[in-house]
Amino acid sequence: MAVIQKFSQQYPDAKIALNTWKKITEKARWKHLSEIKQTYNRSVDYVEGYTVFNIKGNHYRLITKINYQLKIVKIESILTHKEYNRGKWKT
Repeated sequence: MAVIQKFSQQYPDAKIALNTWKKITEKARWKHLSEIKQTYNRSVDYVEGYTVFNIKGNHYRLITKINYQLKIVKIESILTHKEYNRGKWKT
């Protein structure tokens, strides 16, 4: 996941949280959002077709597309909370 490595170089404080997310996600066999919410509690939402994870106490947002049938989680973007709020991820 080169996206995680690249983001972690720019924001080193996100590295542990992103790597933890990666390990959990690689092992997961989620069938729908409610199962993800069981894993991540209130730290995940479905927004405009994307599954958005709050990372490191809501400092960062990990935006993904999930194909539950194929068990594929594609990272679309990782942003700071400010970038996310400005809608940068929608472009």
